[in-house]
Amino acid sequence: MKTEPVEPRPPKRDVHGWVVLDKPAGITSTHAVSVVRRAFRAKKAGHAGTLDPLASGVLPIALGEATKTVPYIVDGKKSYRFVVQWGAETDTDDAEGRVTAESANRPDKTDVEALLPEFSGTIEQIPPRFSAVKIQGERAYDLARDGQEVDLKPRLVDIERIALVEHKGECSVMEVDCGKGTYVRAIARDMGRRLGCYGHIAALRRTCVGVFDEERAVSVETVQEKGDETLLPVHAALEGLTMVQVLPAQSQRLAQGQPVILRGRDAPESGAVYAMFGGVLIAVGDVLNGELHPVRVFNLPR
Repeated sequence: MKTEPVEPRPPKRDVHGWVVLDKPAGITSTHAVSVVRRAFRAKKAGHAGTLDPLASGVLPIALGEATKTVPYIVDGKKSYRFVVQWGAETDTDDAEGRVTAESANRPDKTDVEALLPEFSGTIEQIPPRFSAVKIQGERAYDLARDGQEVDLKPRLVDIERIALVEHKGECSVMEVDCGKGTYVRAIARDMGRRLGCYGHIAALRRTCVGVFDEERAVSVETVQEKGDETLLPVHAALEGLTMVQVLPAQSQRLAQGQPVILRGRDAPESGAVYAMFGGVLIAVGDVLNGELHPVRVFNLPR
């Protein structure tokens, strides 16, 4: 029996930069990274902030040297638009879970609006049972799937803004700007309990992560069709920091992890900065008394 020769897979390549993916609902963040990685044949890839399979929206994916800048995105503000379905609580706090409590009560618009101040500022929040929080080395969702009782401790999270966009009786559309570690599913759960009607997330979309918003997001199909045209430079993740231009000798010292003195009238005296030379990112670091100490250095083609 004659067999057809198997064509070798195209070799992986060094690709450096960010893809701001508009993740569709129904796939995991890990799967989304795999799709992008295959589209670019990239050697290295990772994402900045997990999105639930139910959720859609902004999922920044770092390729190559951009993975070194992931913390600057993960630690940034996040914004969401979501729909809370009133009348039922689920074990996952979203529409994919099993209903654990129900109520015939439905809140008025004024009831929801009056509750919002309690969910603004720094608040205590218990993460959902089905979450990535670790308990003695195990993920909470793995324990919950195995039927084990999950005892999650409350923790402080920052809610910069929460607003009611639309109220339809059975459900409410809301927006929230929040800090790292906030669970929108927990907001829906806790609001439902406070209103005496129960609630869960029916739809969730992330509209912003750090400096990346949905205006810069591209679909999976666009990534697969246009490839490198959808790639943002590595330093796109650092737009919130001060940029400094360095001289050739300084760029060499920084690339070796050595500090340099910043000179010039506009040179920063302190703070976090990123250093560029010839349009290429060299390092990210902290300025102390006019001296730049590199924290991360980058090996990008010049």
